[in-house]
Amino acid sequence: MNMMMGYGRVTEPTEQQRMQQLEDRIAAAKQRKAPKPHQEEHYSQAQLAWRMVIELVAGLGIGFGIGYGLDVLFGTLPIFMVLFVMLGLAAGVKTMLRSAQEIQDKKMAEEAEKNKGA
Repeated sequence: MNMMMGYGRVTEPTEQQRMQQLEDRIAAAKQRKAPKPHQEEHYSQAQLAWRMVIELVAGLGIGFGIGYGLDVLFGTLPIFMVLFVMLGLAAGVKTMLRSAQEIQDKKMAEEAEKNKGA
């Protein structure tokens, strides 16, 4: 008889608690399945590749600029330019490797978090 009169309403405290627990579980499930905000999206492989190319070219460009400037300043043959281009190449490669390591560390952390949550 209580079911007919109270249809749609939860009257007993235990039923209210059960409903609240169910609502909490549903909210938690929805939150896990919700898409991540745009700011937290991962970079595509192309963006990462361009980042590394730009880092390498920037190292070469800076090395060339410093070497050429010193050659003009001292009136020497392009010895400083060659030296600083090589140093710029080394710096660019080092920066690229550091970026690759950073990306790998992030992916490993994501995989660990993903496996931990599952």
